[in-house]
Amino acid sequence: MADKSKMSVAEILAAARKADSDDVSGDSSPPADDQPAPEPAESTSVEEEAAPPASTPKSGSGRPSVAGMLAMARGEKQAGGPPAAAKEQPAAKPAAKPAAKPTPKKKAAPAAKQAPLDTQSILAAARKSQAERPGPMTKAEAIAQGKPVAPKVKKPKEEIIVPPMPVKPEYAKVKSERTKEQVAERRAFLFGLSALATGFTALAVTSFLFVMGTVRFMFPNILREPPSRFKVGFPDQFPAGQVQTKFKAQFGVWVVNTAYHGEQQIFALKSVCTHLGCTPNWLEAEQKFKCPCHGSGFYKDGVNFEGPAPRPLERYAIAVADDGQIEIDKSAVFQEEMGQWAEVQSFISV
Repeated sequence: MADKSKMSVAEILAAARKADSDDVSGDSSPPADDQPAPEPAESTSVEEEAAPPASTPKSGSGRPSVAGMLAMARGEKQAGGPPAAAKEQPAAKPAAKPAAKPTPKKKAAPAAKQAPLDTQSILAAARKSQAERPGPMTKAEAIAQGKPVAPKVKKPKEEIIVPPMPVKPEYAKVKSERTKEQVAERRAFLFGLSALATGFTALAVTSFLFVMGTVRFMFPNILREPPSRFKVGFPDQFPAGQVQTKFKAQFGVWVVNTAYHGEQQIFALKSVCTHLGCTPNWLEAEQKFKCPCHGSGFYKDGVNFEGPAPRPLERYAIAVADDGQIEIDKSAVFQEEMGQWAEVQSFISV
């Protein structure tokens, strides 16, 4: 057989037909070892790529079929040379007849339309699907469905183990410990110190009081009293038959305008009882002076008439000053039993 690398397309076709005829006649001799079968060339057209293989080589034969040789020839013609696979692989046997094309499946008929469901059917289906759905449920739901409920098991509490306290280091310990004798000595010292402080405090207070007494001794003992001379107003401010008591608290006198032995006079009576020195009160309703201590009574002019009082009330000196006011002088006292009420200084004639 001529060299296949230099064979033309016509020669390749003729060799292929001859090989097919040999296969049909029953020649099953294997091909020669020095004649490798050409590999099918790659198809460059879209039609050849899309089309399925026409036939498959028979079992036990390495020769290509007629369709494979034609494809190899077309590839060699387009590429400008023989195929490279023809030198390496032996010729394959012609493939079997092409399989019949599968019939296309018919489309399934559309399902019949379901009738529209009402609201109650939809809710019932939803509840059923929710009830059948697996998942966790509450204890009440499990009891309602009749399912067994496992009892709740309480886990034992874990005991907290407290680690032991660390040992106190040596440097933190008190190195020096006081003995009983040292403690007793310290207490005695503190007691003596407190006693000494108390003594010095008492001495300082005593010294201060002594100094203050000495300073008070250096000043004279003077009784602060109101002035002995004072003015009480004009004579027309004291109407006849009246007793003015407004000067009793400040100056201790009553200013009286009344008749004495047929003569109208203004005089100042001392507000001190002649019995034991109590202070009598003027009773306007009874028109008399009454002592609250022992019941001594005095008329409006000062003469005693009841009680233990031994003599009439005393008078102060009285006169009309340069400005026309009545001036009373407590430094001069006049007594009736000694006849001093007759003196001009003891009254003012009205």
